[in-house]
Amino acid sequence: MKPLSILRTCAAAIAFLALAVSASASDAAYPSSYGGDCKASGGEDLVPLRREVYEEGRIFDISHRYTPAMPAWGSDAGVGQFLWLPKSMKNGSLANNSEMKLPTHTGTHVDAPGHVFDHYFDAGFDVDTLDLGVLNGPALLVDVPRDKNITADVMKSLNIPKGVRRVLFRTLNTDRKLMFKKEFDTSYVGFMKDGAQWLVDNTDIKLVGIDYLSVAADADLIPAHLVFLEGREIILVEGLKLDDIQPGIYDVHCLPLRLLGAEGSPIRCILIK
Repeated sequence: MKPLSILRTCAAAIAFLALAVSASASDAAYPSSYGGDCKASGGEDLVPLRREVYEEGRIFDISHRYTPAMPAWGSDAGVGQFLWLPKSMKNGSLANNSEMKLPTHTGTHVDAPGHVFDHYFDAGFDVDTLDLGVLNGPALLVDVPRDKNITADVMKSLNIPKGVRRVLFRTLNTDRKLMFKKEFDTSYVGFMKDGAQWLVDNTDIKLVGIDYLSVAADADLIPAHLVFLEGREIILVEGLKLDDIQPGIYDVHCLPLRLLGAEGSPIRCILIK
């Protein structure tokens, strides 16, 4: 089989749609489930390799893969369809060209100050203004006690040394695999207002990462966000995938999209030993 034929036969495999939808002519080239029966010229199956760990355990991808069934804020139905194929090789286009639409606070993402402060939003403190020096560098991964939200007492018990600027908090959310469940769960673990205030007042932390869609517990949703973002020095990274990674020091690298005017953005984060 010629290479061009392979590309035409397997064109849909570059996109995924795990949720069945009523397809219009513009997106009919998407399969109803991911993958296809694609063969290479030698007859072997074409199966893409998807990894979480690279370089023999030195690099960890701590970003969640976007799927229609991943949780969305306040929804029991997940994100739903977010990817379309208006230009498809199967329908005569010269190349496949997808489009997507989803909330900026979906999956692994970052918050900018304009998320909860309207005057910051109006002034332009968007994700394009976030400090890449904060989003990249040495980071400490810690395990949070599993029976409570992150209060001032919990923060004290973690004994995070002065000088540590980036901390990723692994909680019961990871154990419960909440980011792999379609239904939004308000019982997730997050910061209470007093825990956020203690962090601001007593540590040098400028990047706060957590393993569900909000760094703040549902009971203190806005108050904790206000504490973190008021000074515009702390960056919040939410929805991290921290399964099967040992606590300790890593280099973290997080890069949001440069979305002018957006108070949030999907973000790709990795840890390097």
